[in-house]
Amino acid sequence: GKRGKAGMNHPLKRPGKLRLGVNIDHVATVRNARGSAWPDPLRAALLAETAGADGITAHLREDRRHIRDADIEALMAALTVPLYFEGAATTEMQAIVLRHRPHAVCLVPEKREERTTEGGLDVSGDQARLTDYIAPLREAGCRVSMFISHDPRQIEASARIGAAVVELHTGLYSELLADGHAALAERELAALQAGAELAASLELEVHAGHGLTYDNVEPIAAIPELAELNIGHFLIGEAIFRGLEPAIEEMRRRMDLARDR
Repeated sequence: GKRGKAGMNHPLKRPGKLRLGVNIDHVATVRNARGSAWPDPLRAALLAETAGADGITAHLREDRRHIRDADIEALMAALTVPLYFEGAATTEMQAIVLRHRPHAVCLVPEKREERTTEGGLDVSGDQARLTDYIAPLREAGCRVSMFISHDPRQIEASARIGAAVVELHTGLYSELLADGHAALAERELAALQAGAELAASLELEVHAGHGLTYDNVEPIAAIPELAELNIGHFLIGEAIFRGLEPAIEEMRRRMDLARDR
């Protein structure tokens, strides 16, 4: 079942509402800690669908530290919402994407020693290679996204190479708020808003994600140009305490609140 073609760039079940992509990577992190089959990321994805996720995000890292190739196979076969595949811009990942043809592909920076994906992709510094890299993905019908900072150069370069989407990195905003730097966080929020406006003016669909929690999501969700938020680590952590469906439902509620104001 290569389903999941409808969805992320089409009218929603909830018109005008912000989409929520739930990243299930860290269900796989917990599973891999014991080398067993539990907990199953596919089960988490199906629960997320039930709880109101508009899409499922999974990052197949080069070192396979959480999501594995078999997880991507299982997700593509079973999901009825779109799969948003995250990966580095490598030849190996390109071949995997072309085999599975997920609805959307987000290119992320990746170094083996990193604990997570920081800062965003340098699209402007790698423009020629990335233009060639995404051409076959676009031909295969995948919506290509760049995970970038709000730097106007990166946004403009993403439009030039033919990406359909940019995902703005909200990690610095999240960190500044968590560390009590309210004034700096406000400045970062303003830069994210300006980036979203610029991207939308270039006819890019605008997503955001990284480090989002119940406490910081509403100012981001209120940015009118945003079409989608991708949230994972916090939701999987919160699920330990309240269960996955209630954790996602509460995030959905806060996102909707921000939009309704």
